[in-house]
Amino acid sequence: MIDRPIIDGIPAPQGPYVPVVRVDNLLFLSGQGPIDPKTNQFMLGSVEQQTQLVMDNIGTILSSCNASWGDIVKCSVFLADANDFAAMNRVYATYFLDHKPTRTTIASILVVPGMKVEIDCIAYCPLNRPDEKATYVYQGSTS
Repeated sequence: MIDRPIIDGIPAPQGPYVPVVRVDNLLFLSGQGPIDPKTNQFMLGSVEQQTQLVMDNIGTILSSCNASWGDIVKCSVFLADANDFAAMNRVYATYFLDHKPTRTTIASILVVPGMKVEIDCIAYCPLNRPDEKATYVYQGSTS
């Protein structure tokens, strides 16, 4: 089963993609940039500020899909400047306490000037959790 849940309270996609796709028990979150969900504008502050906003947006998506930080199994972090790794990592680490995912961190050119960080992730989230609270809007299926 492939599902594309509609999630409130997150930034609108900046291109032809969706923020999250559920495939059976897996959630695939698109790369999240430092976009304020209230204004849909990029927040171009420090790498620490950008990382916190990105992680908060990821947290909103996870919560809406009845998942949590402990369900994330893989993150990919893209940094505009490899020298920002330590600062990004200090903020990132506060979101993963006992259940750390695997991670790849890459220095790359990001699509918006001033954007310092983008993070995507994959989470394991069984459909049959007894406290299932997410409301999914069926968008179609591909087999």
